[in-house]
Amino acid sequence: MAEYDYAQALGRIDDKYGLLSKALDTDALRERIADLEHKAAEPGLWDDPDTAQRVTTRLSAAQSQLRRIEDLGHRVEDVHTLVELGQEESDQESLDEAKGEIEAIDKDLSDMEVQTLLDGEYDARSAVVTIRSGAGGVDAADFAQMLLRMYLRWAERHGYRTTMMDTSYAEEAGIKSATFRVDAPYAYGRLSVEGGTHRLVRISPFDNQGRRQTSFAAVEVVPLVEATDHIDIPDSDIRVDTYCSSGPGGQGVNTTYSAVRITHFPTGIVVTMQDERSQIQNRAAAMAVLQSRLLVLRHEEEARKKKELAGDIKASWGDQMRSYVLHPYQMVKDLRTGYETSQTQAVFDGDIDGFIEAGIRWRHEQKREAAAEKADAESAKH
Repeated sequence: MAEYDYAQALGRIDDKYGLLSKALDTDALRERIADLEHKAAEPGLWDDPDTAQRVTTRLSAAQSQLRRIEDLGHRVEDVHTLVELGQEESDQESLDEAKGEIEAIDKDLSDMEVQTLLDGEYDARSAVVTIRSGAGGVDAADFAQMLLRMYLRWAERHGYRTTMMDTSYAEEAGIKSATFRVDAPYAYGRLSVEGGTHRLVRISPFDNQGRRQTSFAAVEVVPLVEATDHIDIPDSDIRVDTYCSSGPGGQGVNTTYSAVRITHFPTGIVVTMQDERSQIQNRAAAMAVLQSRLLVLRHEEEARKKKELAGDIKASWGDQMRSYVLHPYQMVKDLRTGYETSQTQAVFDGDIDGFIEAGIRWRHEQKREAAAEKADAESAKH
């Protein structure tokens, strides 16, 4: 076995820390914290709870990010000292401890590095996630509910606040669809790579002959709209229907027409909300989700027009993105990044950071390659 090269390992984390500090721009981060602290101290801040929540959430996130990068800096300095002392005194125990710390620092730096790749227009926003069952009957409805639990457990692991906005239950088991909100800085940037078609292969628990079943569910992720987004929706473009909320199996859970369905005629988008207590709250929540989806459509249309002008540089992000195989073997594999694991139960329990980080890095690389190809194409014209 080759001897561990402490100098090389220390050089690697020094380089990664230097690049990360530069990318995060700690001076600018401190200025942003000071500005947010000033806003948070304004007397009338909580007159507008939504704005107050946004300011305090961003302040907490910025402070946490600064603490993390400063703590990593101290750890890098300390491990240098530990290696130096261990080598001077031929203390193998200290050197083994230093090796473990170097590997831990390296992982933490890689985790923070992922956030620097979230530079899209809406990446810093909170996210609205909708899960819909697809082909596969009752198995697909059950799979959709498994995915809902997976994402809620993922958010819980990170301490992110989630709010259920709408749930439509299937007749036999599972859900037809569900929409929930994740309130956390960069929730959209992280979860946006989860959008697409998910596929489950397993022995169906609903088949009395124990046959293998393939089922599908769709995941849609949109950024939460803000007041500055200016998505105008004329009343003539929508129809608003109200109805009684329902629970599992179609049982009535209340007798008032508090649930709301909004249909947007120009796009055909339909949004339903029933998890709030009043019709007014449900209508406001449904309009926010409709605006979020229209915002994404507008962004995609702008990107499509730019792509037409530049030429077909890269194939679009594939729709079918992940397979969950529980039989005849155990494997979850992302079809776009190649990232995979045999720990299927851990994945369904919310351990999906590896998939998310691989997706973010893959998307960043796709953008980088597309930009390079575009530059080459323009260079060839001249």
